[in-house]
Amino acid sequence: MNTDTHQNINVGVDTGKSQLDIFIRPLEIFFSVSNDEKGIKEAIKTIKTHHPQRIVIEATGRLEMPFILACAEAKLPFVIANPRHIKRFAGAIGRRAKTDKLDAQLIAHYSEAIKPKLAELKPENMRLMSELVARRRQLLTMQTMEKNRLQSLPKHIAATIKPVLTVFKNQLEKTEQKIRKLIEDNPEYQSKNRILQSVPGIGHIAAASIISNVPELGYINHKQAAALIGVAPINRESGCYKGKRVTQGGRAQVRTVLYMAMMSAMQCNPIFKATYARLLAAGKPKKVAIIACVRKMVVILNSMLRDGVMWDENRTKN
Repeated sequence: MNTDTHQNINVGVDTGKSQLDIFIRPLEIFFSVSNDEKGIKEAIKTIKTHHPQRIVIEATGRLEMPFILACAEAKLPFVIANPRHIKRFAGAIGRRAKTDKLDAQLIAHYSEAIKPKLAELKPENMRLMSELVARRRQLLTMQTMEKNRLQSLPKHIAATIKPVLTVFKNQLEKTEQKIRKLIEDNPEYQSKNRILQSVPGIGHIAAASIISNVPELGYINHKQAAALIGVAPINRESGCYKGKRVTQGGRAQVRTVLYMAMMSAMQCNPIFKATYARLLAAGKPKKVAIIACVRKMVVILNSMLRDGVMWDENRTKN
């Protein structure tokens, strides 16, 4: 017979690249699993038997996402905690020692004492929004191809393109309506959407892409955020060879959307307009300057979502 149902069960999860360390409070249960599909399945099965009120996991930047999605699919109550908050809590209770077990224990203690607000993440909605944003991009690409053909084909053939463009226009409108509906139906998405769209240059599509493809934004540090989207410069050095620093990897879909958003921001946002002009004056190639501006935008967005604040031009001047 399970006696846990009347207890205030809190689970702390310390995330590593290859391992999850889990502490269940106040039962003093500690165990570790591999951070892969098999290990996560085992962890979810064990945690479920104790009927937790909260499962708290630190946001580290992508490493925790498979576990979070598994919690959401299993309908377990979870919180994605800001590492700063955990660190402050550790300082408040005088915790300095660090081991895998102590870290997981600390997170469980934080969960019990602070009772952070549960996340409302629905993996099916995240996936659907990501798919809708990707589909919108596909429709735009096909629409552009047809518009280009319209300019070069003879009139009697060009006439066959106009009905196709009408179809694309209608499908784009329907796709954008579905994206807006997903955001409107989720309070967590609504809050993020308001913050993101307060930045001149960020529209509803860029905001939707960030919400669905980079849910970690606001929980991780700036270097992790830039690397996650693929706008962090990577050194290319080996022995005497000193290559150019390049950006690579990351989440291409959201990077493309932010690149396009930056083209708009450089026209209407004085911060990015000035940054771009300064980089060009310093001799940077245009594409390099734009990517640097995108990186600056990612850092600003990460801070805004972390602090829950709207765009303030004066806060971004540095």
